[in-house]
Amino acid sequence: MSFYAKYGKRIFDLCLTVPAFILLSPVMGVTAVLVAVKLGRPVLFTQKRPGYREQIFQMYKFRSMTDERDEKGELLPDEMRLTAFGKRLRSSSLDELPELLNILKGDMSLVGPRPLLVRYLPLYNAQQRRRHDVKPGITGLAQINGRNSISWEEKFAYDVQYVEKISWKEDIRILVETVRTVFKKEGINSENSATMEDFTGTPKEEVR
Repeated sequence: MSFYAKYGKRIFDLCLTVPAFILLSPVMGVTAVLVAVKLGRPVLFTQKRPGYREQIFQMYKFRSMTDERDEKGELLPDEMRLTAFGKRLRSSSLDELPELLNILKGDMSLVGPRPLLVRYLPLYNAQQRRRHDVKPGITGLAQINGRNSISWEEKFAYDVQYVEKISWKEDIRILVETVRTVFKKEGINSENSATMEDFTGTPKEEVR
């Protein structure tokens, strides 16, 4: 690993995250109130995710879906629980702001592969598993190259590409491109789902 990847990246994260957290605190406060009014409590969605070297941590986000359930007590599909307010929250990426706490705690980085579900861990092939060789990020190379509109295999390829070429110049470029992507609201949804379809593993014939 380069000096930046091993030591400088954490300094880079703190230098940007501490002032960002202070400046964005009013925005997070207003967002929390709106979530409480529109979707109810709790305002934060917490979920265990795999991080660096597949160590499990608790990730924080503003909730963007209701807790509506069917007659059997099971949660309704995402597209039925994702309200118009929730869609706006996601399209603006305001739901991601609580992840700044994860960066301050050292669980995440500003830039890196997105932390996915724990149940996906057994499904990765050896190449895809390399995405956990760095801390997960709020944004990453896959997020500026299609976000949820590209396939899982394409996402993982971008993740591994990032792992192999970490640099402060690349992190700055990704952050700048992320701002552009958020304002243009690109790649928020996949073609067939309100969010992103579940990852079920890569067929062997597609593994390169």
